Amino acid sequence: MLKGILAISGQPGLYKVISEGKNNVVIESLLTGKKSTAYADAKMSALEDIAIYTSTEDVPLKKIFRKISDKENGGPAISTKSSPEELKKYFEIVLPDYDKERVYGSDVKKVISWYNLLQEKDLLVFTDESPEAGAIENSSDNTEIKE
Repeated sequence: MLKGILAISGQPGLYKVISEGKNNVVIESLLTGKKSTAYADAKMSALEDIAIYTSTEDVPLKKIFRKISDKENGGPAISTKSSPEELKKYFEIVLPDYDKERVYGSDVKKVISWYNLLQEKDLLVFTDESPEAGAIENSSDNTEIKE
């Protein structure tokens, strides 16, 4: 579901990988549809490699998107223009044990923003697996959202 979708530090929205070269990646903005090139020195994060800290384990973004989708019956999540308090309350309903010290309000807003963009573009396709299935490997450099 999230394969080939990137977040690029300093760039708005999400990007779909069109092709990969030796030192660059041709990408297409999900916001504008414009194609461009991202070079190896750009800080790119694959959504499939991002997870959110909780009190027990790191939860892959894929599972969080599934929980939001289940909560909203496949529809959009809360607006990212909601107050920071409302966004945190919403996220706590979706992921009650998220680590409130290591997951910042900006991270919560970004996750909800990404969900809404992917939902709007019909890119949230969940397989028949349960929300608890399909864990993604985590490493120390991809367990939080960084920009």
